[in-house]
Amino acid sequence: MQYGIIAFLALLTLIFLAAAIRILREYERGVVYTLGRYTGMKGPGLIILIPFVQQMIIVDTRVRTIDVPSQDIISKDNVSVKVNAVIYFRVVAPQNAINEVADFMRATSELSQTTLRAVLGKHDLDDMLSNRDKLSSDVREILDTQTDAWGIKVANVEIKHVDIDVSMIRAIAKQAEAERERRAKIIHAEGEAQAAEKLVEASVTLAREPGAMQLRYLNAFQTIANDKTQTIILPLPMDILKKFGVDQITTTGKKSA
Repeated sequence: MQYGIIAFLALLTLIFLAAAIRILREYERGVVYTLGRYTGMKGPGLIILIPFVQQMIIVDTRVRTIDVPSQDIISKDNVSVKVNAVIYFRVVAPQNAINEVADFMRATSELSQTTLRAVLGKHDLDDMLSNRDKLSSDVREILDTQTDAWGIKVANVEIKHVDIDVSMIRAIAKQAEAERERRAKIIHAEGEAQAAEKLVEASVTLAREPGAMQLRYLNAFQTIANDKTQTIILPLPMDILKKFGVDQITTTGKKSA
């Protein structure tokens, strides 16, 4: 009978010690409640609690990640896109993460989705594609401010993908092709205008310099002679050519000068 009592007391002692002793790792913190009231935070290391009087909730303070699901967003220029991101955060004030919000993981995830839609909806598609780092920084700053009361520090936000609908991709490609054609036509027109100006200058120069005109005349004969087609060349005196336009070119050049 005596041994039975000793064994029973030993069992109670083990149960008491098991309920009283906790060991927290370096990255863990314990939020302690005494008779339901928050009385402090403990850890890491060996923690002794009063069984049935004190309770402790363990919080992991390492960096965590939230994979934000794909969000349907309408950009500032009315383009429908799908955007997903990753949020990196950690708990810096465990007592706030437990006392101020029922589920800080879910609350942070929901807030991340609404913030992502709000920030990216203020920008056009070009900004989403070219300034992704800047937009990620803006989302991080807003999240960090709003989750501060929950004891959460948002370390980083990465926008992973900005996906565009297939029909919208075709429309953008057509628009880009039309823009390239427009620029090509402008460049071609500018080239034609410059060539016309150079041609007028050359005509005026040839009209003022008879020797240059004769040299050009001979070069034209050589070019025609090298052609293998059946071409008949009828040389004309330079004086006759002057009557058909050289004098007019000279006069035009003088007036423009």
